[in-house]
Amino acid sequence: MSAHQLSDLIRFARHHSPFYRDLYASLPPDADRLTDLPVVDQSAFWAANTLDGNRVLTGPLAEATVYKTGGTTGAPKFSVYTRDEWRTFVTAFGHGLMDAGLRPGHRVADLFYAGELYASFLFVLDSLAHAPVDNVRLPIGGAAPLESTVPTLRDFAAQVVAGTPTTLCRLAEHVIAAGLRLEAVELLLFGGEALFADQRRLLAAAFPRAEARSLGYASVDAGLLGRPVPGPDARVHRAFTPYSVVEILDDTTGEPITEPGRPGRVVVTSLFRRLMPILRYPAGDRAEWTDPAAGHFRILGRAEEGVRVGPVSLYSQDAQDAVAAADAAGRIVGTQLVVRRWDGRDGLVLRLATTPADQDDPAGLETLARAVVTELETARPLYPDSVRAGFVHPPAVEWARHRDLAVNPRSGKLIRVLDERPTT
Repeated sequence: MSAHQLSDLIRFARHHSPFYRDLYASLPPDADRLTDLPVVDQSAFWAANTLDGNRVLTGPLAEATVYKTGGTTGAPKFSVYTRDEWRTFVTAFGHGLMDAGLRPGHRVADLFYAGELYASFLFVLDSLAHAPVDNVRLPIGGAAPLESTVPTLRDFAAQVVAGTPTTLCRLAEHVIAAGLRLEAVELLLFGGEALFADQRRLLAAAFPRAEARSLGYASVDAGLLGRPVPGPDARVHRAFTPYSVVEILDDTTGEPITEPGRPGRVVVTSLFRRLMPILRYPAGDRAEWTDPAAGHFRILGRAEEGVRVGPVSLYSQDAQDAVAAADAAGRIVGTQLVVRRWDGRDGLVLRLATTPADQDDPAGLETLARAVVTELETARPLYPDSVRAGFVHPPAVEWARHRDLAVNPRSGKLIRVLDERPTT
């Protein structure tokens, strides 16, 4: 494994990457600190990082693995790693799995997604293979039918199941519906998206002996971001020193935040990637320091997980907070914001998932729906004001099963905000 000196990496990128050469054209030749560098504009980065005439790469695409990136929004893009860079990536992440709870001899089911240039399945499998403790790897995949996945978990007495929260919840719903118990599962490792309280309730019902913990914080475009910090808050991570540097920047000034509890956007610099340099690259998330001296930070959610309904800005976290406040009994096991437009106005639909047993109580669900809407309108008073002014439709609730929630067809991740308004 190798991590490069920042000053050497900056010089290398300026000399060999046309994109970084242009980006740093106005900087002095001896610029060698992160704060000397501008933050990468993602739109410009991906406009330059093309299959033909690429201006980001520092050399020809002669030895590398190509992965598709883009997350749950935007058109897919491509990220490349040389074999040495990939080995560094998975070895560092594999060591972080110890903080996630991986123990010697654990039998781990990999339910992430494979194929179509998607990285997560291979990444998790390779990270487990490079972890510093022996483990048994079960490469099942997230697209495998649940009817075959569950028997495999039972036959091998899998102790750890790794996947996106959406995949884990669909598995849990299937287990509950089948009246089964997977007693051997003691650890649910999630990654790729946040795990919310409503989903934890569903997982606990299906896997009563299992603890849900973060697998780690990484992405195929930004690379290594954070290894789990053991403790009660699965959102807290620390940087993969010396392989990456994480900054949290003020939303307005762009200056690095150094004090705890002040939210900002996450920017990462990868110190082991040279073919496709990542220097002050926006990770697309928001976070806050919890212990700046120790490098501990709390992930606060995706920066783009919001939508504008008429004049009102709403975020996925707004809906999660409303559900948490209204649903004391824990009946809601999934939340999705859906925005539609009809009769010349925008309208918000809260798509809420419950178990089949709860759906047999329509009166109770109607009361719960009113409570959730009330909590949301209290937190975002501009919404009911806009309803009274005739700008938007009143918020509505649509009940569903967890399996009915819309997911990204490529990654299997839950789409937190679904915009169904016509664009033409």
